[in-house]
Formats: sequence, structure tokens, C-alpha cells
Amino acid sequence: MIGLQETHHFEEGMIRLSYQASVHKKGEFSVIDLIKNTIESDNYSKAGAIAQFIGVVRGETVNGEKVQKLKLEAYEEKANEVLISICKELSSRKGIVNVQIHHLLGEFQVGDDLVYVSVAGSHRTDVFPVLYEAVERYKSEVPVFKKELITNLDGIQKEYWVSEKKA
Repeated sequence: MIGLQETHHFEEGMIRLSYQASVHKKGEFSVIDLIKNTIESDNYSKAGAIAQFIGVVRGETVNGEKVQKLKLEAYEEKANEVLISICKELSSRKGIVNVQIHHLLGEFQVGDDLVYVSVAGSHRTDVFPVLYEAVERYKSEVPVFKKELITNLDGIQKEYWVSEKKA
């Protein structure tokens, strides 16, 4: 499996919950790896639903400026720690089999994948709320820093760092 992983055993029926999370350099992890990790997880046979989120580079800012490219950096050690903590907590929810968050780092063009989030669980009603929470939490808690190169409405190119909390 690709990404940092821990597997835990719990007394009630020896249910094994697993999760994977990590930041990766662009090109080192893909949506195919995400799916493969899910299918190869310990309790995949208990899954009845898988919900996934793929974050991509938007071509326009909220102010209508044209995005040329993004650069993402992270305090990698802390980012991995926070991603694992989020996945660990969410994977302990009733009916959840596997939780993953994989954030990519590097330079990205419009339309490129930036982040993958996957939640597998017993039922669809289990996975959607956890997927939503996983996305909201990585956006607000993980130290990933985004630099946008944009063309503003006057046609002038600008480059600036954006807080993920404001994105």
C-alpha cells in the first residue's frame, strides 16, 4: 500500500480498521493508487460503499481572475501527522472500513489533481458524512500552503500565497 498506514484491532469481533494518509510529490501517487489501497485494505470485504473526493485546480479564482498555475508546499512531517490523526479518528466511526487522505505537492496546472480522499464503509449512509468531514478537516487543519499564479481582470500577472482556510 502506498501512504502511511496503521491497522488497529478492537475487541468487539476483532474488527480491523485501517487508514492511510500522506503528502506526496506530484506524480508519486494517483487515483489508481487510492483505489488499489482501498481494495487491498484489511476489511474491504465489509465495505458496501466507497465515496471518493478528488480536488482539482480551478481555472478561476473566486474573484474571476484566471489561474495560470498553483504551487503547493507543506510542512510535511506535521502534515502527515495531522492527516493520520484525521483518518484515525474518522476510521473509528461506526460502519467505516477505510479512510484515506493523500495530498499532492509541487507545481500544478489547471485541471490537475491536488488531493484524494476516500472513505469505505458498510453502507452509503455511513460514508458520505465522513467523506464531507474529512474534506473539511484537511482543508482547515493540515499545514499545506498554496501559491497562485494568476492573471487579474486587468490582464496583469500576479503571484501570491493563499491561506487554505480562505480558499
